[in-house]
Amino acid sequence: MEKNAKIYVAGHRGLVGSAIVNNLKAKGYTNIIGKTHKELDLLDQKAVKTFFETEKPEYVFLAAAKVGGIVANNTYRADFIYENLQIQNNIIHQSYKHNVKKLMFLGSTCIYPKNCPQPMKEEYLLTSELEYTNEPYAIAKIAGIKMCESYNLQYGTNFISVMPTNLYGPNDNFDLEKSHVLPALIRKIHCAKLLNEKKYDEVIQDLGVNTLIEAKAYLANFGVDENRVEIWGSGKPRREFLWSEDMADACVFLMENRDFKDTYTTQEGSNTTCSSNEVKNKEIRNTHINIGTGVDISIKELAETIKEIIGFQGDLYFNTDKPDGTMKKLTDPSKLHSLGWKHKVELRKGIEKMYEWYQQ
Repeated sequence: MEKNAKIYVAGHRGLVGSAIVNNLKAKGYTNIIGKTHKELDLLDQKAVKTFFETEKPEYVFLAAAKVGGIVANNTYRADFIYENLQIQNNIIHQSYKHNVKKLMFLGSTCIYPKNCPQPMKEEYLLTSELEYTNEPYAIAKIAGIKMCESYNLQYGTNFISVMPTNLYGPNDNFDLEKSHVLPALIRKIHCAKLLNEKKYDEVIQDLGVNTLIEAKAYLANFGVDENRVEIWGSGKPRREFLWSEDMADACVFLMENRDFKDTYTTQEGSNTTCSSNEVKNKEIRNTHINIGTGVDISIKELAETIKEIIGFQGDLYFNTDKPDGTMKKLTDPSKLHSLGWKHKVELRKGIEKMYEWYQQ
C-alpha cells in the first residue's frame, strides 16, 4: 500500500477498526477514511454503493460488524445473522464493482466447529456443527470468507480473510449485557472493588446512574456486590486472548506484504500457488488466516488474574447453573507465523494496560 493511498476502514470507531486506524497512522498512512453509522448506514445497499462511487477507496479493511458475547448472540440471533450478512455483502460487492486493489475481511475464530480439534487449524472449517449460541454470527462470517474466496476465483480480486481470536484492548465494549468476557470481568470486578472500598460516588459515575440504590440494583442483576462477583459457568473453559493493537499490526502487515495467492497451497507441504488456469481445475479452500497467540487460559485463571491486578479483596463465585459454552478454543497460528508475523503483547501485560485505559 502506498502511504498516500485512500484506505477505507469500515467500523473505524470499534475495538478492531480503531486499532487498525491507529496502526496505519503510526506507519505513516495519511489518507484514511472512516464513516460513522450516522454518516453511512452499511445496511443500506444504495448508500454503500454511493459511498464507493464518490470516495473510490483503493484499499478496504472490513472491520464493521454486529458483535457481542454469549447472551447477546443467543438473544438477538436474527439481528446477528441479518446485519452481518448485509454489511459484508454490501462492502465486498462494491469493492469488486469499484476495483478496490485489496480488501481485508475480519471475522472470528467462532467460525470453527463446536467440538473442533485443538488447536484449531484453518482446514477444520466446516468439518462439523457449530456452537449453538453463536451459530448465526458464525454462519455470517463463514459466508464472508466464502464470498471473498469466490470473488477472487471468479473475478480475480485480491480479498483476504483473517480470523482473530478473542480480542481485548482500548475502545472495547464494557456494557455488562453485551460485552465479551474479559472487559465484562474488568468492569464487574472494578465496580465490586469500589463498593467494597465505599467509593460510592465513583460507582455512580462509572454506571451513569443517579443514586447508590440504583447502582447496587443494577450491579445485582449481574451478580456483583461489595463482597462477591458472580461469573457464569464453572470457570473451566479455556480461552485465548489477543491484544487488539497486536491484531491490528498483523492485519496491516498482511495488507502490506501478502496477497490472496499467498493464503493457499496447491498440494500439502507446497508453497507453489496456482495459475489462473489451475485455479479453475482445483478446489481452493480454507484461504482464511488465523490471528492468535496459540496460548490459552481458563476463565477461572483469567478472573483471578484480573482480581489481582485490580486489587479486589472479595470473592469470585462461579455459577454452574449458567452455560460454559465451548470448553476449549485455541487457534493454531502456524499459517500466520509462516507468513512472517507473531504477536508481541502477553496477556497479563495486556490486562494491565487495558485496566489503565479503562480507568482513564
